[in-house]
This record gives sequence, structure tokens and C-alpha cells, in this order.
Amino acid sequence: MNSRYAALSRRELATLVPELLLIGQLIDRSGMAHCISAWGRDEMLQIAIEEWAASSPLYTKRMQKALNYEGIDIFTLFKGLQIDIGAPPQFMDFRYTVHDRWHGEFHLDHCGALLDVEPMGDDYVHGMCHDIEDPTFDATALATNRKAQVRPIHRPPRVPSGRTPHCAWTVIIDESYPDVPFIPAMDIVAATHAHACELDPIDPNDEGMADYSGELLADVDFGAFSHSALVRIADEVCLQMHLLVKSFTIAVEARAKDDAALARSVRTKQLIGIAGVAAERIHKALNLPGGVQGALRVLELHPLLNPAAYVSADVEPNFVHVRHSPAHQDDSWISLVSPVSDKPLQAIAAAVDPYLRAEVSGTASDWTVRMVETDTPARELGEVAVTKFSGGASWVFEERKSLPLTVV
Repeated sequence: MNSRYAALSRRELATLVPELLLIGQLIDRSGMAHCISAWGRDEMLQIAIEEWAASSPLYTKRMQKALNYEGIDIFTLFKGLQIDIGAPPQFMDFRYTVHDRWHGEFHLDHCGALLDVEPMGDDYVHGMCHDIEDPTFDATALATNRKAQVRPIHRPPRVPSGRTPHCAWTVIIDESYPDVPFIPAMDIVAATHAHACELDPIDPNDEGMADYSGELLADVDFGAFSHSALVRIADEVCLQMHLLVKSFTIAVEARAKDDAALARSVRTKQLIGIAGVAAERIHKALNLPGGVQGALRVLELHPLLNPAAYVSADVEPNFVHVRHSPAHQDDSWISLVSPVSDKPLQAIAAAVDPYLRAEVSGTASDWTVRMVETDTPARELGEVAVTKFSGGASWVFEERKSLPLTVV
């Protein structure tokens, strides 16, 4: 199955990959507001912990294998964080220090997630930077070494206010440490088609870096990777999102208990919000055309329909036809979209041009969408507006030099 990203140029892919990483991080900005509405702040925090802990070790391991940097040391762990939707470059500006293979530190010169929640008060800051980070950093480390411990040097709430860096952490791998405990929900997420999804191998003869087996870099230069590697990275990042959403679904359904309609409503609102913001960012980053053709092209590149090996869709000049696929079997994002549940597609259409509407026909798992021009602009959907509360929605990436991090 050829990737839908293969038709992009190497330069376009180098622009798109950081965008996809940031979009993955913004999934929570979209979803958690609706979890608070349904179950309150404390349950929202628990959902976030379970969501990241049950998915990040799995997708981290996938990326290690794909880019040939599997290992058990600090270098492996830090490389994993650099290509993780939980830590998108620059917006979550991780700066790394390596003392040796088993001892390192990182600090955040800029934490977009912190700046999003600080206006909400110290309780929300404590919830994110303490309650969520402690178990989820250890879960992320689990993919590399179960003897790893990520511990704070300092972290928010910031004292004094405005303190920089925003936080600082030590990372130590020591055989005397107890194993990071296994996370039971990981078994459920690991049994999905998303986790088992086989993607095209990277062509080692393509021009540019075929993997990340070399030195750890302060900032990953995605432009240095080959076209083939970038296609694989883009597809892997989309799978990160689907695995995260699967663990989010498990956590949400546990709270909803027998109320399947409530669980589906929360999940759909999450998708609507991120669908619109992702479409707007992809459209702008790749300088795609407006109108019907632009909207169909954005949909083709959108995480909702990717990777192609997971979500079955035929992209034609005037429509997109979605068929039953492994993503439907996983009850993934695409299963929330149908002729009677079209708001995610309306959000994508309006992000390209508010005068466009998505017309959807067919069945729950076999449908066709056409983009049509109208005379009246659509109002921005509330779910999209909620997601745009995050500074990530308007974030602008900057050019950086990619320097190796040698042991000091």
C-alpha cells in the first residue's frame, strides 16, 4: 500500500512532519475540555494519564524500529522524545544534556502546554506538570529501559512567576531502580490493527538520511532525512495519533460505563476540534490551493485518512470514497464519520474555505464525500474554537541548525 504522503516533495514532507507532531499534541487540547464537561477536572487528569501511558510506549517502540535507533540508553530515550506527538519540536522546546549513556537531563525553554493552562490557575498547572507528567514520563521511558527514572529538578507552578526554563528534569538509568510498572491497558492498545500496521520500508538508497542511527542532535533537521524516510515518519506519526486516540477511547468508555452515546459524543467532539485545526495548519503549511481541489487535497493528507495502510480511501479528482478498513475495526477516528455524523468533514472543509460544505452519501463505513461551494460562510464550529484556545493552533516554526549533542 503506497503512502498518501509519497507524492509530496522532500521539502514539503520536511515541513509537514513537524506539523503532524504538533497536531498530535493538540489532540488533548481538543478532547480534554469535553472530558471536564462530562466528568470533572479530576477524572480528566486520570483520562490523560491513562491515554498517554497506554499508547506512548507502543508508538515510541515503533519509531525506534522504523528509524533504526533501538537501544536501552539515554541517547535512545531522547531520540524517541524528539519524534513524539507528546513533545512536538519548538512548541515543546526540549533541550537535552547527556552526561553519559545512563545519565542525562532535559529542560524546556518553551512549553506551549504550560502557557495554555497557566491562565486557568495553579490547580490546572499542578495537574498537568505533576499529576500527569510523573506517570507518563516514566511510561514513555518504559519503551527504552524499564530501569529509567525521569525526575524533576524544578517544575511549575513557576516560582517566581515567569521563571525560565519552564521546567528541568533528570533522566537516570540504573539497574538498582525498580522496574517501571507495566500498564495493563497497553495490552488492549497493542492488540489493535493500528499497532500491527505494516508500513512501507525505508529505501536505504534514497538521497538523504535513511534513519536516526547516528548522533543525537539538539534539534532534528527533518530536511536531512531522505524522501523515503520522511514518508515513513509521517505515516508513523499518524499512527501515533490513532494509538493515542485508542487509549483515550478506552479511558473515556470506562467513565461513561453503559452510556455509549456519551462516550461517542465526547470522542466525536474531540475529532471535530482537531479535524478543523489540523486542516487549517496543513493547508497553510503546504501553501495548498483554496476551493474544492484544495479541500480534497487537505483531506487526502489529513491524519483522519492516514496512513493509507490503515484507513482505506480512494482519492479521486472530485470526491473521496472511504471504504471499510482496519481503522473501522479498531473503532478509530474514521468510525465516527458517516453521512449522519459529518461535522468532522465540515470542520475540514471550512478550515480551507468557509464557503465550502462537505456532502456525504453512503453507509456508516462506506461513504463518499464531495466538497461543494455555497453562497453563505459557515460559522466556526464550537469544538474547533475550543481547540484554538491553545497557542499551538497558531504556532509558527522557525529554522534551526541541527547540532550533535556530544557527551560533556
